[in-house]
Amino acid sequence: MHIIDRRLNPGGKSLANRQRFLRRVRDVAQRAVREAARDKDIKDLGKDGHVTVPVDGVREPKFTRNPSTGVQDHILPGNKTYIEGDLIERPPGGSGGRGGSGEAGDGGQDSEDSFRFVLTREEFLELFLEDLELPDLAKRRLAVVETATLRRAGYTVSGSPANLALGRTLRNSLSRRIALKRPKAVEMETLEEEIRALEESQPDAAILDELKAELERLRTRSQRIPYVDPIDLRYRRFEPYPRPVAQAVMFCLMDVSGSMTEHMKDLAKRFYILLHIFLTRRYKHVEIVFIRHTDHAKEVDEETFFGSRETGGTLVSSALVEMKRIIAERYNPEDWNIYAAQASDGDNVSSDGATSQDLLRSSILPACQYFAYLEVGDEGGPRAGFVEHRTTLWRTYEPVSKANSVLAMRKVNHRRDIYPVFRELFARNKAGQESAAP
Repeated sequence: MHIIDRRLNPGGKSLANRQRFLRRVRDVAQRAVREAARDKDIKDLGKDGHVTVPVDGVREPKFTRNPSTGVQDHILPGNKTYIEGDLIERPPGGSGGRGGSGEAGDGGQDSEDSFRFVLTREEFLELFLEDLELPDLAKRRLAVVETATLRRAGYTVSGSPANLALGRTLRNSLSRRIALKRPKAVEMETLEEEIRALEESQPDAAILDELKAELERLRTRSQRIPYVDPIDLRYRRFEPYPRPVAQAVMFCLMDVSGSMTEHMKDLAKRFYILLHIFLTRRYKHVEIVFIRHTDHAKEVDEETFFGSRETGGTLVSSALVEMKRIIAERYNPEDWNIYAAQASDGDNVSSDGATSQDLLRSSILPACQYFAYLEVGDEGGPRAGFVEHRTTLWRTYEPVSKANSVLAMRKVNHRRDIYPVFRELFARNKAGQESAAP
């Protein structure tokens, strides 16, 4: 069997070929992306990157000849035993065993090789966030006018051939032909059959001439009234219009009291960056509000949020009050998709628990699409999924979380657990899971 592919690779098809390749190795590439994400810095996740895919993952189907059957032609060096045209008997058992061992060896070699593939930023993030979703995505009213786009706006009598509205054009043609009484093809065929039948019998010259004159008249009228006339042509018309898009705001709340170590702040920062990358993939317009608190809270910029040091006690309700104020002043829940992420070591004044619960239930959660509470611990603490004790803030939030799925809680101590916890919080089809589970 000889298969020769003579199809040319037309220009501009490299993108389609690339996308087709990614679809074919999607599962393998997605696993490679997740492995690469564990070794990357969070700040590098949004950049172009390369992934390593096993050769087995990109193997293509191929045709091979069965060495034990069929007629095979070989070119062998001359010797004293055989001359040109001699038939050589097939060795006992054929050559399948040797070929099989060779293929096994090749397979073993393939398993040790790898295929390095460079992904664009869009491709990397698409695979990175493919099976995640935001709860109640874009539930709020669309706002914020973006760049104009085109939409259908009826028909016009002139335009590009690519925009020709074939259905509307034929409808106009049919209406015109009916109004002008253009002869139908069936009428002329019937008249032609009558003329032929009359010519085969004893024709009446007067009647035959009359029928031929009528046929000529119908043909002339049919030519004068074309099937499709330029006045029938209609083209689709498009006009620009402002395209509204959904907008989101991301609130970052963090405890910066003396009990929060640099390691805990680093865990919080990594989680916030992941959430921001995720939101920007789902919304065109995303704003970030940084609120840091000790026993009092204030809105700050990003550098101050992560860099400056403060001392003092912990009063979580102060951050919730500040968030409530900012929402009321700048982010109407009817116009904004509001997401919040709070990071804390779990310390809080015991007397502040009831106030914090009331703020969550009455003001914060009704306005939010999603509220994620991340409790960060020491690096030497247990892995995510195990809580040796429940902190003051955990006990405060736990009953609210059980009653309201908008609030989700998780605990993390190690950097390697940030991404798994993030995926757990935003995993698709997580309905029915215990949102307060650590």
